[in-house]
Amino acid sequence: MFTRTCALLAVVALSASAAHAGVQSGLQKGDPDVKSAGALAFGPDGVLFIGDSTSAAVFAVDTGDKSGPSAKAPVNVEGIDQKVAALLGTTAREVQINDLAVNPASGNVYLSVSRGRGPEALPVVVRVDAGGKLSEVSLKDVPFAKAELPNAPAPGAASRGESKRSQSITDLLYVDGKVFIAGLSNEEFESTLRSIPFPFSKADKGTGVKIYHGAHGRFETQSPVRTFTHYKIDGQPFLLAGYTCTPLVKFPVSDLKPGVQLQGVTVAELGNRNRPLDMFVYSKGGKDYILMANSSRGMMKVTTENLAAAPGLTDKDGRVADTAGLSYETIEGMKGVVQLDKLDDQKAVIIVQEESGRQDLKTVELP
Repeated sequence: MFTRTCALLAVVALSASAAHAGVQSGLQKGDPDVKSAGALAFGPDGVLFIGDSTSAAVFAVDTGDKSGPSAKAPVNVEGIDQKVAALLGTTAREVQINDLAVNPASGNVYLSVSRGRGPEALPVVVRVDAGGKLSEVSLKDVPFAKAELPNAPAPGAASRGESKRSQSITDLLYVDGKVFIAGLSNEEFESTLRSIPFPFSKADKGTGVKIYHGAHGRFETQSPVRTFTHYKIDGQPFLLAGYTCTPLVKFPVSDLKPGVQLQGVTVAELGNRNRPLDMFVYSKGGKDYILMANSSRGMMKVTTENLAAAPGLTDKDGRVADTAGLSYETIEGMKGVVQLDKLDDQKAVIIVQEESGRQDLKTVELP
């Protein structure tokens, strides 16, 4: 028995070592030339993916943050924007927190930040540990890799006064050895979903996606996915994507192929005049739900029941006046949430915009 146990432990150790070596083999030490820090996502072994829309590139950076307590500790920081500003030697008016990601290996929270405003803003990544201590994540002389998007919008391209280049990467997600990227391209179907194997290989043109937007009563190919998450339906992997104003759409991962134009299935309209900000799937009471933070319609807890069989909204359904498809409830106790990520199976980390304008970082129970 002792011999078999030792042999099993040796196999586990070798497997972990091989996985670590596989991740590290794709990284080279140096200074990642990050021009803007937007969407964040964590991969294996403390690797942080940073979406840089200005460069139209995704960076993988080894944070060195590979383990933590077995039970994830709550993280709470009142006035997180003010404390980030103090760390960077400026004022809260001169910082913008763009995204939040929890490192699943340690439970530490990472923030992508713009120091300053406009095109001259400097990219910064800040780590917040369980005790509330803030520190700047070094982007100098670190193991990293870079994947450049080949068909991003030109730097000067704009639509309705908003830079298309700034929307070349709107959200990121790491799942099963691949980094999924949402954003705009310069293709006929501007809205694009991509997947890049990690360690990085050359990024392809991605899949142009089309959806039926019931609130607008038309098909759309120019509006980008704002936030998305991964979910298995009948054992098959799907991306669930939230769009502005607010259709929820499912895409089978198997259909995301380079150069293909794909129509998603709109499974819900969650109300117009709204922008989804962040989302993830979690389980509660034996059922799965989508938790979605929104700019003007609060925190939504969306059911996944009937997600497999949902026929989808199409042009035959006409214009949707308010909501349709999957049902949801609004979580009244979670107002003003602008960022969120799952800490563990029971808790989430959120950033709340208070009425005073101050932003607080909080750990809350999943509803």
